[in-house]
This record gives sequence, structure tokens and C-alpha cells, in this order.
Amino acid sequence: MKIKNIAFIEAGSPGANIFSKFPIPRLGSVLLSTMLREQGYRVRAFVEDIAQPDWSYVNNSDLVCLSTITSTAARAFSLADRIRALGIPVVVGGPHVTFLPDEALQHADFVVRGEGETTLPALLSSLETGQPSLSSIKGLSFRDRDGSPTHNPPAEFIESLDLLPEPDFSLVHGWKKSNIYPVSTSRGCPYGCKFCSVIQMFGRRYRFKSAEATVRQLKYVNAVSRATKFIVDDNFAADPRRAREILSGVLAEKIKMTWSTQVRVDVARDPRLLRLMADSGCHTLYIGFESINPRTLEAYQKKQSLEDIIRAIQVIKDYGIHIHGMFVLGADTDSVETIRQTLNFARKGKIDTIQFMILTPLPGTPLFSEMKDGGRLIHTNWSKYDAHHVVYRPASMTPITLQIETFRAMAGFYSWKYILKHLATLRLHYAALGVYGKAAINKFMKNLAFELRELQFQT
Repeated sequence: MKIKNIAFIEAGSPGANIFSKFPIPRLGSVLLSTMLREQGYRVRAFVEDIAQPDWSYVNNSDLVCLSTITSTAARAFSLADRIRALGIPVVVGGPHVTFLPDEALQHADFVVRGEGETTLPALLSSLETGQPSLSSIKGLSFRDRDGSPTHNPPAEFIESLDLLPEPDFSLVHGWKKSNIYPVSTSRGCPYGCKFCSVIQMFGRRYRFKSAEATVRQLKYVNAVSRATKFIVDDNFAADPRRAREILSGVLAEKIKMTWSTQVRVDVARDPRLLRLMADSGCHTLYIGFESINPRTLEAYQKKQSLEDIIRAIQVIKDYGIHIHGMFVLGADTDSVETIRQTLNFARKGKIDTIQFMILTPLPGTPLFSEMKDGGRLIHTNWSKYDAHHVVYRPASMTPITLQIETFRAMAGFYSWKYILKHLATLRLHYAALGVYGKAAINKFMKNLAFELRELQFQT
């Protein structure tokens, strides 16, 4: 077949949350779009959380590639059915379909499992020329001639991230220069939290771009966008020496930017790194505290203590860096009191913004296997697997209680007191975020009766 026009679509989120106002596209679709554009294809990328797709382009494409996580899977499959009805082949990729390829093949022609930078170009070559054969493409799932699902062996992880091009966001329909600009400099994670699928998707070993390549990357993205940069690595400071080299390079090159990233609490043990972060324009560190319950931290296999969390907050704030704290509520070791204590901890501490997320057993994680085998999943309506809905039976409270208490905690943090406090100190960004968060929570609370009836019926 002849392939000239390709559309990438990142399926939209099922509902709003506290940070829906600042959508950050996942980089896979944009990176693959850039690679295929460089190979001579005409490519456009559509991120539904940013702008509605140009359907005239999509409907006249020779191939459509869909990207999905678990909470957007229903939307992705609906799009795939619609597009295939037009006779256009569909490829799906992303974490959800990597772990459930049989489900995906009910809606798509091909599934790219894991990292797609080698699998997708090989698939295009096979479709256009017959070489390589579909059966030889690692990381590919498809149906053979008799309709049976075929899952080729997984592809090897990409070793040299330096060789990947910088994703070109001009390919993203509706992209604005004011959008938060995502940057990736590493893949993988060795920690293995029970509810996280990073290891299964990207491996247990960290793979890094070199410090030199990362500085060049940051210099480039700062030239094309003055917006805040968000380094999407699961732990930017995983190799502290490399992180220090990068930030020293940013300062030496006089790259003036505002940026944020994700780290673990152990970043607080490196004062040199924190100083470099502050001096290079780090605005906020996003930290997965996960819990203040020591038993829950152990159950999550987090490898950190409550004392580590308290110390990290104190030390990081001393450098003038803001903190976004992420907590996961609903472990078997949690109770209603745990949730209320977590709210008090967040309010009394110096955490600037928070997310109280409900423990969610995502496909591909040890937690999912444990919940499924134990008969504890309430349903597999994937649109509810968004960390805002209870989809399993907790051990120490009812699903309805966990749902109510989590949203009460969110409302308790993003309160009028929070908004007025930040207005009084002219921290208008946080005041506005509080207003938006309060509105999003109130909207959910208005629908809470329906959500609870649905949850009660399912349980």
C-alpha cells in the first residue's frame, strides 16, 4: 500500500481534574510524528485535550496512529472504530494497549507495544514494501491470516536517547507557544512501586540522554518557546551528578527559563543540586510522597519514610522552590483517619499544591494482577481508571467512603482559606489555581450522587 499522509491522535481525557487547565501532551506521538516527517511522510498530530482534530485531514489519511493510556482507552477505541469504518488502517500504542493487546486488536489493525521508535517505522516499511515481514517486527501485535492474534517478541529498549530528534510541536494541531513545554531526558525507573507501570513500559534500568545533549536540547526548546518547561522524567535527579552537570551547563550557557520536574524526596540530600535548581529557574518540584502512613509506604514499596518526606519539604522550601505533593489514598493499610490526617499534614506543611489520588490498579502493574486475581476489581470501565474514581474494593472502608473522603480532602485543601491566603500574599498563580481547583471539585461534587449510585450498583 502507498502511505503518504499520516495522522497521530492522542485520545482525550474522560473528565476534568485540577490540572486539566494545563494539558501536557505525552511525548510519544509528537516524537514519532517528528521522526516520520523526517522520513518524508506528511504528518500531523492531534492532542484532543488541546484541540479537536481536523477531521478532514484525519479522514483523508492513509494511516492513523492512536495513543492511549488506560483512562482514555474507551475514547481511543471509539476513534479507532470510526476511522476503520472509513477503510483507513489504524495503529494503536501506549501503556494500556501494550499490556492488553488482545483487547486493542478488537478495534485496531496493529498494536505497537512498548517504545515505538523502531517498531512503527518497520511497520510502515512492511506495509509499503512487504519488507520486513510483519512476523519479524519486534514489539508488534496483529491478526494473522486466520484472524488469530499474533504477538511478536518485545522490542529492545532504545539505548542511545541522544540519537532521538527533539519533538517538533509545530506538528501539533492547535499548539500555542504559551502551552507548557514537555521535555524528556531519560527513561526507566528501578524502584518498582506496586501501582506504577513505568518499569513494565520502559524498563527497570535508567537510560539517560547525556548531559551535553540535554543542555543542547534545553537551549533549543527555550529558543522556540518561552513558556514553562516541564521535564517529564519520572525522576530527573536519578543520577545527581548528571543533573548537576546539566544545570551547570544551563547556567554557563545563560539559558534563562522557568522549569519544573519530577523527583523523589532524596533530592533533599543534595544541597548543591538544589542550589543549581533554584539558580537555573526551577519553579516547582513534583514529588510522589504517596502517603504519610509508614505502613502504606512499605506496602507501596516506596523505599522512603515519613521522616524523609518531612525533611524534604523543609529543605526544598529553604531554597525557594515550590512543591507539588502527590498522595495516593486507599491502600489496604489506610483508613478514613489516614485520609483526614493526610489532609491536615498537607495543609499545615509548606506544600503549595497537591493531588489526592485514589489508588488505581492499572493494567500492567503488580497491583492490577493482585486485585484481579483476588476478585477485588469492581469493573473494567477504563474511563474511570483515572485516579479520581474508586474501581476496586478497599480493605478498610467501603468504595463509597473512599470516594467521598478523597474528594472531601481535595475540597478541604483547595478551600476559600487557601485562595484568600495566596491573594493576600499576591501569589496570584496559586490563588487562580485554587479557584480553578475549587470549581472542578464542586463540579464533581454536584455529580457525586450519580457517581455514588453507580458505584453502589456496581458493588
